Order: sequence, then structure tokens, then C-alpha cells
Amino acid sequence: METLDLSIIDWSRAQFAMTAMDHWIFVPLTLSLGFIMAVMETVYYKTGKAEWQTMTKFWMRLFGINFAVGVAGGLILEFQFGTNWSNYSWLVGDIFGAPLAIEGIMAFFLESTFFVIMFFGWNKVSKGFHLAATWLTWFGATLSSLWILVANAWMQYPTGTSFNIDTVRSEMTDFWAVLFSPMAMNKFFHTVTSSWIVGAAFVIGVSCWYLMKKRNIEFAHKSIRIAAAFGLLGIILAMYSGDGSAYQVAQKQPMKLAAMEGLYQGHTGEGLVAMGILNPAKKEYNDATNPFLIKITAPKLLSFLAFRDFDAHVPGIKDLLDGGYLETRPDGQAVKPVTTDEKIVFGKMAQNALKGYKLAKKEHNDSLASVNKAVFAATSPYYGYGYIKDKKQLIPNVPLTFYSFRFMVIFGGFFLLYFIFILYIRRRIENMKWLQKLALWAIPLAYLTSFSGWIVAEVGRQPWAIQDLLPTFAAVSSIPVSSIQTTFAFFAILFIVLFIAIVSIMVHEIRKGPEHIQ
Repeated sequence: METLDLSIIDWSRAQFAMTAMDHWIFVPLTLSLGFIMAVMETVYYKTGKAEWQTMTKFWMRLFGINFAVGVAGGLILEFQFGTNWSNYSWLVGDIFGAPLAIEGIMAFFLESTFFVIMFFGWNKVSKGFHLAATWLTWFGATLSSLWILVANAWMQYPTGTSFNIDTVRSEMTDFWAVLFSPMAMNKFFHTVTSSWIVGAAFVIGVSCWYLMKKRNIEFAHKSIRIAAAFGLLGIILAMYSGDGSAYQVAQKQPMKLAAMEGLYQGHTGEGLVAMGILNPAKKEYNDATNPFLIKITAPKLLSFLAFRDFDAHVPGIKDLLDGGYLETRPDGQAVKPVTTDEKIVFGKMAQNALKGYKLAKKEHNDSLASVNKAVFAATSPYYGYGYIKDKKQLIPNVPLTFYSFRFMVIFGGFFLLYFIFILYIRRRIENMKWLQKLALWAIPLAYLTSFSGWIVAEVGRQPWAIQDLLPTFAAVSSIPVSSIQTTFAFFAILFIVLFIAIVSIMVHEIRKGPEHIQ
């Protein structure tokens, strides 16, 4: 760690972020468009009307193009854990690898198998079997996201595991605790339901383009009606699960919550910042500079959302770093939490105890090994803090987290009104040119809203790769910077070319329209 080139960390993070963002372009559309086309095929199965089969096939064509490229991005992401993050993979591979393996064996093969039947099985299998294949393709894609999000949630809140001091690796002790942790369940439902917004906006936008061109009018109206209802359901469920996610963040990742709110000094009965502009003159977490130039606050709402108590104390960044506040336990007892300085001391004790244990075992000094093992057991929950040299390293990027959170919330509210309005006006949308143009712009806006949620989740937990156990800068591989720069450039070119190609193919299919579907 003392000799590690910091540029290795920066380039590795940049490469992983770029790959993840490219992959996420395709995932939400897969999760949402799969459901929409399954509903359309269900209507076709019930009514036997050819128009519903045509609608299903058209959206299925766009789904297939999107699905194929999304798989490739996911594979690249998984390989990067071994190439760029080998220290991470060594330490927690036994835990992190389990949900990824299940995702590959169970979910990926499920969706891939039925995708082939769904895409090429028209007139080759019965209508009922084909309908089942369509639903199972969507279910497999959703199941795949479950295991990926379980792995990600474990990084945010490591549970159901223990550290084996002899192998120097974390091991899973309770699979069900990992799978059903509240962080994992909230993250899964929030991510999936928020993805439905992207698919709904996509279908509405494409359908409005047909209305603008005065083509396929009935096709467009029916697609809009289904997508708007689906999108409205998605945004309502995303708002509900988002509240649960914020509650879990308050309990498990208070520094992330403080960054989301630009909160430096906590108070009881803390208000929620509805709108605000951060003060760029705020340079230090403990200076006297007001962190805001302007802010509009909903009184006591943050305390309620974070702890279900309007008078609860919400710690700010200064509180979390310097201590001096009381934390209320679930049993109602107010205690003084462990300070960051104490955590750093405990973390160094844990690391020294680990070194002492390995040395004592090597020298066959069982009594000294036993002492070091006991010290390690008592201090290991703070192991990751031993890498921290300055507690200011524990502060995430506050402006990026703060503004991304507000972008997500504000435009989440926009989409709630958007879907309600479209359902209310029904067929009158055909004569509302301004709304048709807005629908086209709503497609990239839905993606940006989805991206902003991931920025909050991932940037807000920095510097941790695994919360409290492993900082990002301790998780990287020690490889030449030039190698990372080369692969970064290669992936950047590859992703740009693929993105242009996929958009071009999808635009070509949309321009051809559903009338060319056989």
C-alpha cells in the first residue's frame, strides 16, 4: 500500500465505472421491455387478434437487439473483478462469487434458453408454450438482476460472513442472511421497479414518434396505454422502495446519507433539503462556512424518513468523523458511538494482530498466536479503517452525491405526473405535438434519472469497496498503469462503436415500423 501508484486506483475505477455505465444502458430496457411485450403477448393469447401478435413481435425485435449487447457488457464487468480488483477478489471471492455463480447457472441460462424459443419459436411451438417462454425470459432477466444486486448490496452492508484468520479470507456463514438482508431486498425492488420507468418512457417515446409521422396510429395508442400504466406502477413502487432504501442507508451507511443531504452538522428534528445550492467555498468539513448558498427545507422530515421519528438526531459529516453525539439503539438506549479516530486505532490493531498471528503460527508460538487471534476477533469489524491515514478520506464526493440524489427525486416526480397525464388524456395525445416531442426527450431523461440513482449508491459509499472492511484503494490489482490505460482506451472505443451500432439498428427497425413484421 505504501508504494502503490495512485493512478492505478484512478484508472481502475474509471474503467470499471465506464463499463458499468455502458452495461446499464441496456439492463433497464431489458427488465422493462420484457414485461411489456409479455403483457402484449398475453392479450394476443387471450384474444387471438393478429394486431397484438404484431405489437409483441415489434417490441420483441427491439428487446432482442438490446438484450444481446447487454450480455456482453455484463461479462466484461465480471472479468474486471479478477483483472483490476484482484485484492478484492482474493479477500471476498468466496462470498461475492456465490451470487454471481448462481446468477450464471440459474438465471442467465434460464433467460438465454427461453430467449431462443421466444425469438425464433413463433409457429414452431404452441401459443401457450411460446407465451410461457416470453414470461420466463423476462423472469430470468429479473432473477439475474436479483443475484447481481444481492452481491452489490453485500458490499454496501456485509452480513452473514466471517473472516478466516488462517486463510486471510472472508467466508460465508449464512447464505440466507446475505440473500435476504434488508439492504439487498430494498436494492433489488428499487432497481427493478425504477427500470420499468425507462422501458415505459422508451415505448411511449417511440409510439409518439409514429403519431408525429401519422403512422401506425392504433399500434401507437395501444402501446402508449400499456406503457403508461406500467410506468405509473413502476414509479409508485420505486417511490415506496426508495423510501425503504433511504431508511436502510440511514441505519447502515450514515455517511452516505449525510452526503446526500449536504449535512455537516447534525441536529434533532433535522429537515429534508427539498432544493438547495451548495456553497463552493466550503472546503473543510469542520470549518465555519455555511455549506449552502440557498436551500429550501421540509422541517423534521429527514429525521422521520431516516429513523421514523420526527425528533430523532441525524448525524452529519462532522458528527460522524469527530463524534460527540448520542446514537439511539433499537432498544431505545442512547449511547455514544465509536468515534472515527477510535475506529482507525482499532483497524490498525486488527491489522497488526493479523500480522502477529501469522508470524506466531510460522514460529509455532501457539500462545502468542492465541493472543493475537483474540485481539483480531475483537477489532476485526474495523479492519478497513486501518488503511485510513486521514479521516477526511471517509467523506464521499458531497456535491456529486447531493445533486445526483435531487436529480433522481425531482425527475422521479416528473415521471409520476407524466404517466398520470398520459393516462388521463388518452387518445388526445394524437393532437398534442408538444407532448409528443416531450415524449422523445423523456427517453434520455429516464436513463439519466436511472444513472443518477446509481451515482448516489456508488459514489455515496466511497471510499469503501466493502463498507468498513476494505477501501477501494486497497482492493485494486498491482498492475502497470499503462496496461489499464490501454484497456481503457480499447473498451472506450468498443463501447462507443457498439452504442452507435445498436442505436442505428434500433432506429432502423423503428423507421421500418411494425408493418414489416411477418
